[in-house]
Amino acid sequence: MTTEALAGKVAVVTGAGSGIGKASAIRFAREGAKVALLELTADTAEETQKEIEASGGEAFILECDVSDAQSVENAITKVGEKWSRIDVVFANAGINGAAAPIETMEVEDWNKTLETNLRGTFVTVKYAIPYLKKQGGSVIITSSINGNRTFSGTGFAAYSSSKAGQVAFAKMAALELGRYKIRVNVICPGAIDTNISKNTFPSEDLKEIEIPVEYPEGSHPLEDRPGKPEEVAKLVLFLASEESSHVSGTEIYVDGAESLL
Repeated sequence: MTTEALAGKVAVVTGAGSGIGKASAIRFAREGAKVALLELTADTAEETQKEIEASGGEAFILECDVSDAQSVENAITKVGEKWSRIDVVFANAGINGAAAPIETMEVEDWNKTLETNLRGTFVTVKYAIPYLKKQGGSVIITSSINGNRTFSGTGFAAYSSSKAGQVAFAKMAALELGRYKIRVNVICPGAIDTNISKNTFPSEDLKEIEIPVEYPEGSHPLEDRPGKPEEVAKLVLFLASEESSHVSGTEIYVDGAESLL
């Protein structure tokens, strides 16, 4: 990737306070983009902002709950008012949510996961379109290997369904928005060293449906460890930049071949 690959561009990152969102926001800024950091609470993104500004970049924080459509619309509008354009949207925020057997999973828990992960992606893209249409741009969505290539996550029917839905949505959006020179792609990470486990709530009866799977040689073929957020950020930068100018409607797995086991 050449220096300043995103010079003069504006990027919006949801879930920018940690993990993949934080690493990508910092990388965007390093490549010349102005970055809007959207997080549930402002203090969560303060470290990201400090790192960007310490390196000479420009970023500002907006509180945003992606499960609340009005909150997302307000945040996107504020980005447009501040910088008059949006070139890159990284719809990254998400939760694991409740992990429970389908039979005992509460409908409210199902809804919360789908509203955050799938509807949150929809509204983030929806409200950014008027800005992206002005000059074209790139949308990147964080999905997962779960629901797309692997289905062994016991109790994660809601999560996997939301992640599969994101891939389908991205393909529909890529076709619909292509006329405006807006590209839409999906990343599907495997095990990455983030704090998403803090948003995971296993039920007491989860063990009743467990199907034991054991990999004697480990579950990460490429390297004997989970991936790093910075490794995923390299892919996100590629999809955000003109280096991927003819790539749209595609899901890309970033899991060190984990999901092929």
